[in-house]
Amino acid sequence: MARSDTRDWAQARRERTRHLIELGGLLTKAGVVELVEDDRATLLGALLELAHRLREGDDEATPAQLRARWRHAGLRAFHLEREAEAAVAVQAKREGSRQGAGSSSPRPAPDAPA
Repeated sequence: MARSDTRDWAQARRERTRHLIELGGLLTKAGVVELVEDDRATLLGALLELAHRLREGDDEATPAQLRARWRHAGLRAFHLEREAEAAVAVQAKREGSRQGAGSSSPRPAPDAPA
């Protein structure tokens, strides 16, 4: 029984760790870490302001409108990233097929130094 509890606890810990790493990755992906020069106090202050705006809204929008706007921007960024990755993969595949089509015989081995 204790062994099972340890495994459950360890699994929950791994899941939490992965979640936190992914959140940190989002901050990096958004460029926030570089913009605040990795100043943790500035980053925390910005996140506290973000949380306040999500609770209270701001002069321009309600919390629901802010969430919808930010969600749309995030989804668009994810979509653009996937498109860019796909374009790079297609380009690499094209370059690979051009290199493979140009020479059907194996390359000679370079001479070994004496």
